Order: sequence, then structure tokens, then C-alpha cells
Amino acid sequence: MNTEPPPDDLSRPARLSWLLPLTAVAVVTGFIALLAYGLLAQGSTGTIEAALARGQTPDAPAFRRPVLVSGSLGPRFGSRIVTALERGTLSLSDLHGTPVILNIWASWCVPCQLEAPTLEKAWRQVARPDGVLFLGLDQQDDPRDATAFIRRYRISYPNIHDHGNDVTASYGATGVPETFAITARGRIVAHIIGQSSARQLKAAIAAARSGHIKGTT
Repeated sequence: MNTEPPPDDLSRPARLSWLLPLTAVAVVTGFIALLAYGLLAQGSTGTIEAALARGQTPDAPAFRRPVLVSGSLGPRFGSRIVTALERGTLSLSDLHGTPVILNIWASWCVPCQLEAPTLEKAWRQVARPDGVLFLGLDQQDDPRDATAFIRRYRISYPNIHDHGNDVTASYGATGVPETFAITARGRIVAHIIGQSSARQLKAAIAAARSGHIKGTT
């Protein structure tokens, strides 16, 4: 009489012997991928904040994005910016020679809604008369919702649109809103995390103009 077990019974332990290591590898690979994503998402912020804390002024990451609205600049800003806005695409290199306050926002963000009047007031009363450009960066948003947001809060400074969050990630921002002060030479001198206040914006504008570090607030 044949007493050997059926082939299926023999193959089950064999299958388990190679399936278990593969499962372990997949779990470890997934963990590493998640860890790498977290480091990439936070690395730039950590680098910028660490540099500012050391008294250094890191280069602002380059960007080139479509213009959402051109805004109302006034006479203090050069023709290169006006031309770029009219072209419909704005890059950081177009802003060389102009201090910039870069505000990252989205229409669905409640703190962005709360800070919108403060930003507009600081732009009209402080930044624009002094030649400091406010630039909004709308991210992960429907352009129609973003345009409606701009109309609702009567925002009169230029805004660009990032359909994903590539620019946001390059600056290390992990949420919205976040605001960066950039000098005329393209160096970051201040970083505001979360909803900005009038006091913070005034200090950021002064830092962008002077090139003196304000740091992270």
C-alpha cells in the first residue's frame, strides 16, 4: 500500500517556506518606502529651519508654475515680473531682484481663509508700497475654487497654481498655510508655520527687504 501523503500535502510546507520570507521582504520594503517618504516630506523643512537657526540663509527652491491671477502690482515692480505674469507662467528666476513673501495655501484650508484678510492688508499697506512682492501659491486645489477664493477675499497680489504639491514639498512645507520670506537674491530668511499674524508678516517683510534672518515662527 502506498503510504506517501498526497502531493498537495507535501507542497504546502514548501510553499510556506518561500512565501514567508517574501512576505517579510514586502513588509520591510513597505516600511522603508514609508520612512523614505516621511524623510523627503520633512527633510527640506528641517534643512531650512536648521539653517535659519544656525544663522544661515538657504537658497529658495526654484519653481515654475502657471499664473492663477496676475493681481495688481503697482509701479514699484519691474517689467520682467509684469511680462512673466502676462505670459501666464511665473518662475522664481523671474523674481530675481525682488523681495518676495511666498504664501502657500488652498481654498479648502480654514486657517488660510482666516489669514486671507490679514495677508491682503499687509500687502496693500506695507509690502506693495515698499516693493516687496506677495505671491500666493495655491496647491492641491481646483483652480475654480481657488479663483473663487481670491474673488471672495478680494486678494490683489499675484497667485500661481500647483496642481499637486511638488513646490510645497521642495520647500518642506507639511501643511497649509505656510509662508516664506525670500530676499531679492533668492535666499530664505523667515518661515511662518500656520496662520500668520500681522506682526509676523510685518517682520517677514522687513526680513525679506533687509536680508536679515527672522527665523521660523
